Amino acid sequence: MLKIALPNKGRLAEEARLLFGDAGLEVRATGERALTASLGGEFQALFVRAQDIPEFVADGAADAGVTGWDLVSESGRELETLADLEFGRCRLIVAASDESRLTTTAAIPAGARVATVYPRLAADFFASRGQRAEIVPLSGAAEIAPHIGIADVIVDITSTGSTLKVNGLHEIETIMESTARLVAAPNVRTGGDAGRRRALDELTMALDSVLRARGKRYLMANVPRAALDAVRRVIPGLNGPTVIDILDGGVHVAVHAVVPAKTVYRTIAELKALGAEGILVTRIERLMP
Repeated sequence: MLKIALPNKGRLAEEARLLFGDAGLEVRATGERALTASLGGEFQALFVRAQDIPEFVADGAADAGVTGWDLVSESGRELETLADLEFGRCRLIVAASDESRLTTTAAIPAGARVATVYPRLAADFFASRGQRAEIVPLSGAAEIAPHIGIADVIVDITSTGSTLKVNGLHEIETIMESTARLVAAPNVRTGGDAGRRRALDELTMALDSVLRARGKRYLMANVPRAALDAVRRVIPGLNGPTVIDILDGGVHVAVHAVVPAKTVYRTIAELKALGAEGILVTRIERLMP
């Protein structure tokens, strides 16, 4: 049974559990504080801090793991992305206090103190710009650093920018963008264990099928045969709509297609204008290319 390292708390933990559950790999733990759990009876989950997951995976304590790409990059460990899981979207940025009036990275004075929980990425960023900076490692709450005089600027993650604004900070530059990833050691898929490779491929495929289905709807409608050319323009689908003759024949045919959820209301209106009847829209649990 392969071991999958999952975040033990926070937004990444909640989203990971939801995704695995939708993929049929429900977390079955013996208690709320359990350190391990079954994932649908097919895999074993190990619950650890998100920032420790790159180490667990790289050192072989777990066969794969789910964590933010920012944390993988900060760890410096060589890991392979099996799937971009699309949640936990954020940016690693340089920010300064509103009082500083700094608007560009180039304007940050030489030797400036940079408070961050990402010391490796921060040091690499300023070194790549040829700027000398003193990195001040923190374990959290970097936003307070400029206001209490322990740093001139910060390097931290943000998703909406609201926390920066509340704390009197503004963004200067984006260093990198990050999402949650399913990661594994590079040799896992090239090693000699065929069973492990197959299991990881099946896990990746299961998660990817759920991600593909999100934001999509399956639409079915009876449309006039004479309007098919116009219908194809309204619902192109993944490879064009599926057209099926109705058993009793007649002037209508059945059309099935996968459509974007955010515009399905408009699609329905356009089909009705073309004379469509019996329109049915359903959610999609999984979608394979």
